[in-house]
Amino acid sequence: MNATEEDRLRLDEADVRNAKTTLVQLLARAGVYSGDAEELIGLVEAGALALAQRELDALAAEAPAGEAPYAEGWLDGARAVAEGLGARAELTLRQAVGRGAEHGEGGPGGEGGAGMEPRTPVGRMELERAKVVVLPFYLSFTEVSDLDPEVSEQVLTAVLGTMTARQRAAYAGRLTRFAEDGRERVARMYAEYGPGSTIAIHGRYSLLHSPTSIAVLERLLTTPEELRVEWDAAELPPAWLDGLTRAWEAAAATAGSLPA
Repeated sequence: MNATEEDRLRLDEADVRNAKTTLVQLLARAGVYSGDAEELIGLVEAGALALAQRELDALAAEAPAGEAPYAEGWLDGARAVAEGLGARAELTLRQAVGRGAEHGEGGPGGEGGAGMEPRTPVGRMELERAKVVVLPFYLSFTEVSDLDPEVSEQVLTAVLGTMTARQRAAYAGRLTRFAEDGRERVARMYAEYGPGSTIAIHGRYSLLHSPTSIAVLERLLTTPEELRVEWDAAELPPAWLDGLTRAWEAAAATAGSLPA
């Protein structure tokens, strides 16, 4: 072993376990339930493994210069490692979100096969993750409104109720893609009907004064029937969905439509 190898930092299982336990205990002191903390850590671990797999997939696409047998062996080895990481990422995700992936339906972030997977009640940490992701997107389109109806948790619970545990785990990525793909039209909608617009505050458009509106819009365009079921169960005003739909349709007249 040379000096470079000796100086290279390596964490063993005890080091990783110590760091996780320390984090759980620190979060517990802040009032975070240990199960919630472990769920978050599990999602970070699964994401790190998935990102590492993507990097290896890119490396495996091209072997170093050399004889054909060497190149083929190098590619086979790189692919095997990437597949192993992918399997580990999947297992870690399953452990983090519970039994959501037991039936082999559509992967994280997809809607395929969602009907085969039982939808579990929305958990506190799932709700907190949704709160964290919606506000920055909302503020990228408009400003904080003093007229924001204080029903964020009820609205987000209805939104998350349309998803499986796996889909909730990947919701930040889905909402990111939605906001980026439809940015022009979303921006136009908030400019014309949201905070600071010339439209007087009206019950129909109240939801556009809430950061949760961006999350509702994504679900309204993706799973409208499921959203309305959850919306009615939460006893939220139907007019809010109608107003959001009208504002979105009106924005199409002056901005590009959202890609399919």
